[in-house]
Amino acid sequence: MDKIGAYEAKTHLPKLLERVIKGERITITKHGLPVAILQPPPAASRTAPETVIAELRKFRERHSLKGISIRDMIEEGRR
Repeated sequence: MDKIGAYEAKTHLPKLLERVIKGERITITKHGLPVAILQPPPAASRTAPETVIAELRKFRERHSLKGISIRDMIEEGRR
């Protein structure tokens, strides 16, 4: 695990993020003391698209918009 100072981390954040995307862990220090760790997030489990679509269809069967159009809801949200 690489260590880098806070000022340098701020200055080179995009490059550090590219390294993290590739799987590296980087410790950020302030005055030589570790204050943070940049690391990739834990692998998220992906749900199959077919499962998500089936769940959305079940939800729609149980919940109705009661005649309100999506356009009306969007306009209401803008007010």
